Amino acid sequence: MILDRIHKANDIKKISRGELKRLSAEIREFLIEKVSKNGGHLGSNLGVVELTIALHRQLDLPKDKIVFDVGHQAYIHKLLTGRRDGFDTLRQFGGMSGFPKRHESDCDAFDTGHSSTSISVGLGLVKARDLKNENYTVVSVIGDGALTGGLAYEGLNNAAKLKSNFIIILNDNDMSISENVGGMSKYLEGIRTAIGYQNFKSGLEEFLLKSMPRRGEKVVDSLKRVKSSMKQLVVPGMLFEDMGITYLGPYDGHDITTMEKAIKEAKNIKHTVIIHVCTEKGKGYAPAERHPARFHGTGPFDIETGLPKKHSGVASYTDVFSTVMIKLAARNDKVVAITAAMPDGTGLKRYRNIYPERFADVGIAEGHAVTFAAGLAAGGMRPIVAIYSSFLQRAYDEILHDVCIGNLPVVFAVDRAGIVGADGETHQGVFDLSFLSSMPNMTVMAPKNKWELSDMMKFAVSQDGPVAVRYPRATAYCGLEEFREEIELGKSEVIYEEGGIALLAVGAMMEIAESVRDILKEKGYSCTLVNARFVKPIDEDLILRLSESHRLLVTIEENVLSGGYGEHVTEFTALSGLKPGILNIAIPDEFVPHGDIATLREKLGMDPESIAGRVIGALQAMDTNEPGTDISGTDPVKTED
Repeated sequence: MILDRIHKANDIKKISRGELKRLSAEIREFLIEKVSKNGGHLGSNLGVVELTIALHRQLDLPKDKIVFDVGHQAYIHKLLTGRRDGFDTLRQFGGMSGFPKRHESDCDAFDTGHSSTSISVGLGLVKARDLKNENYTVVSVIGDGALTGGLAYEGLNNAAKLKSNFIIILNDNDMSISENVGGMSKYLEGIRTAIGYQNFKSGLEEFLLKSMPRRGEKVVDSLKRVKSSMKQLVVPGMLFEDMGITYLGPYDGHDITTMEKAIKEAKNIKHTVIIHVCTEKGKGYAPAERHPARFHGTGPFDIETGLPKKHSGVASYTDVFSTVMIKLAARNDKVVAITAAMPDGTGLKRYRNIYPERFADVGIAEGHAVTFAAGLAAGGMRPIVAIYSSFLQRAYDEILHDVCIGNLPVVFAVDRAGIVGADGETHQGVFDLSFLSSMPNMTVMAPKNKWELSDMMKFAVSQDGPVAVRYPRATAYCGLEEFREEIELGKSEVIYEEGGIALLAVGAMMEIAESVRDILKEKGYSCTLVNARFVKPIDEDLILRLSESHRLLVTIEENVLSGGYGEHVTEFTALSGLKPGILNIAIPDEFVPHGDIATLREKLGMDPESIAGRVIGALQAMDTNEPGTDISGTDPVKTED
């Protein structure tokens, strides 16, 4: 195999041009095989094989810098920089990340994971290079989907005045995770039709040089001098040129030779230059070509059919949300659904098909999604904004300023909350309880099972102010079906009431808390189990009562400790002069790496056995200290197997 000859950065330059087509095929075969076993971002990587090869042949890594926007298209980059063996542990705990990581390789210029950041990062690297009088090339690779994000435009605006070389490669596949939407998508579609112009120009130059040996070069030079004028006539808009950014393209992104020439030309331009390449997401694997959205991020699958290897048949929380949304819209014609480029991922695809007039996909623009929802609410509608927890962070100011200050009835459906798993630090949804509950007028809820998610969404739409309902990526819990008290603002639900220990769990951690209670009961401890329901406002009356009748209150949440439910309970008991022991089970003050959810919970001391051990350890600490001792910082104590 040609791929066997690549062991480190720049080995690609030793591969002959005649072998590159075969190498591209080998890389695709390798990626399909590895991702079919471990899961990962397949479609986006299959689409940039030739583009990445061209970049690595024209750049000198790690001296030169490549910044991949989002980063889920960096698998080929990892292969070409000597990390082939890492694909056996791709996205597994302790294994290779699915995103660029500087600690993995000097060839990874920046840790990425969220969209639309690459131009700003690239500009920073260019400025650092120039301030230090160094000499290297900086390339930012951004997809057309990421160009729907506002940060990309802020970067472009700044890049337009740069007087130093900076290369932006626009990887245009007409997709983000789902199909692109909006004006930029339409604009690029118009430019794509001009590939014929680019092919015509290249063919004409070659013809003139061959047929007119003496005068051909002069004619070609004349053609080049009027090239920008031809572009203005043939290529619609020329937005980038009008900004002061040199535009090259559009090129066939699967033609390595053409792209190498474009990159070589771009390196000689003393300001910002955009190379526009058109690629096909999922190229080379028929199931991914037919279903690019499904193969954007996939679990293990059968290579022959493309079908998932595991499918429980049990509804996820997203599936439940999808069904509830259709019912809500049928009952209330003021309900409007909004998503930021994630109609499939957030479960709104069916809703979009049934109620297209009351659906909006705003692209990768979470801040705009929220303020757009605020305008809808101010206009008398009931908008529901469905965004992943990790991505909702990007709209913090808009939630606070445009929704909460005006106390507008916007519902936030916060999907993928808690530990998400294989995508790692940039995607774990472990901060939403903290930043949402810090905002005046905001109500924050989390359901214990699939039925409560339905009840909470109905409750949220009935409120006159902002409400956030957060739920995980997981299969929807079907336990505790018999416990379905009517939801009342700020009131928790007591599942079992005994004495001694009170477990107060938030949302999906109720399933974990049930198992913790079983372990403690087996060891002879009395244990109350409470479904917190509300993180804001907390159920102060219940906490007062439990504090008087229980020795230890244990809060359990899949959120960072700082600013979360546990801290709210701890603060309330302290200010009220209450003296129970408090143990907060939460994510520690650190970023959670990639890995499967069960492994990560165990490592964080948040699996049932670990939590039970910590509870027993807390009780032992209380026995050896004065009453009222704060044991919230007790280290995890794991029970013996």
